Amino acid sequence: MHFLTITEKKRLLILPIVAMLACVCFAQDKLASIPPIDKRLRAIDSVSLVRLTEKEFIGNPAASLYPEWNNKYTTNFGVTMPKEYKIDLRGFHAPCESRRVTSSYGYRRSFRRNHYGTDIKVYVGDTIRSAFSGKVRIVAYNPRGYGQYIVIRHYNGLETVYGHLSKQLVVENQEVKAGEVIGLGGNTGRSTGSHLHFETRFLGVFIDPEDMFDFTAQDILGEFYMYSSVGRGRLITVEESNKLPSNEILASQGGPTFKADKEAESKRFQAERREAMRQSVYKVKSGDTLSTIAKKRGTTVAKLCKLNNITTKTVLRIGQVLRCS
Repeated sequence: MHFLTITEKKRLLILPIVAMLACVCFAQDKLASIPPIDKRLRAIDSVSLVRLTEKEFIGNPAASLYPEWNNKYTTNFGVTMPKEYKIDLRGFHAPCESRRVTSSYGYRRSFRRNHYGTDIKVYVGDTIRSAFSGKVRIVAYNPRGYGQYIVIRHYNGLETVYGHLSKQLVVENQEVKAGEVIGLGGNTGRSTGSHLHFETRFLGVFIDPEDMFDFTAQDILGEFYMYSSVGRGRLITVEESNKLPSNEILASQGGPTFKADKEAESKRFQAERREAMRQSVYKVKSGDTLSTIAKKRGTTVAKLCKLNNITTKTVLRIGQVLRCS
C-alpha cells in the first residue's frame, strides 16, 4: 500500500482551489461566444437605449449652447462667447399681470451698485409665470440677495431669474411652459417692498430686459434679439433674421451653437447628438468581454454593470447593446 507523502497531500489540496479560482475568474470576464440573440429582442433593446439617451438631450434646454446642466448658481459658464447670436423672443409671456416698472436695469446711485434686472411692482401672493418654455434649473433661497428665487433655462438660450418670491411652486429639473405658474410674488431677501426682480441672461451675461420686452404692453419689442459680445445687442425682425447667416456662422469665435427647439435643430447639432448617442452605447461583437468594452469606451467594468443592471458573471451575447455612459 502506498502512503501519500506530505508534499503529495498538499498538491491534492491545492489543485481544487486553483481550479475553483480559475472558474471564478472565467465567470467574471466571459467571452461573447454565444450565438446572436433574437433580432426582435435586440431591436427593442437598441430602441429603448436610443430613446432614453435622446430624452436626456431633449430634456436639457440649449444643450449645445451651455457646457452642462447643473443646479448651481453661476454667472460664468466658462465658454467662449459667440460674436453674435440670434435669440428668438417669440412665445414670450409676461411674468406677471402688473405693468408697473418700479426700477430699471443699470447703475443705482443711491445704492452705489449695479441693478442687473427689472423690478416690477407686485403684491405678496400675486401670480408669477415663466416667461418662456424651458426647464427649472435653480429653486433656492438667498437671504442677502434674491430671497426665494427661481432660475429657468429656456430653449432660446436665455436664462430668466425671478427674485423676492413669497413661495416657489416648481422644483428643480421640472419642465415648464411659457405662462405656466412658477411662484408667488413676495418681499423676501434684500428687498424694501414687495416686487418681482426679473433678470435675463445669455450664457451668464446680463441683458437689460427692457431691451427686449415692453412690460407696460406686456409684449416683445421685436421677434429676435441679436446678442453681441463686441457691442450692444439689437432687435431684428423675422425678415432680417432670414437674411442673416445661421447661428453656427454667427458664432464665429468658436463658441458652441444652439437652435430654439427640437424641430428646428441645426444639422450640426443633430450630428453632434447622434455621435454622442453612438458613443453612449456599444454593440457586443464576437470575442468582446466586459474588460475590453470598458477599455474601448474609457470606463470601468463596475460602471458598465451598474448602467446595464448586470453582473460580472453575466454572459455577453453577440449583438447585445450595452449602455456605456
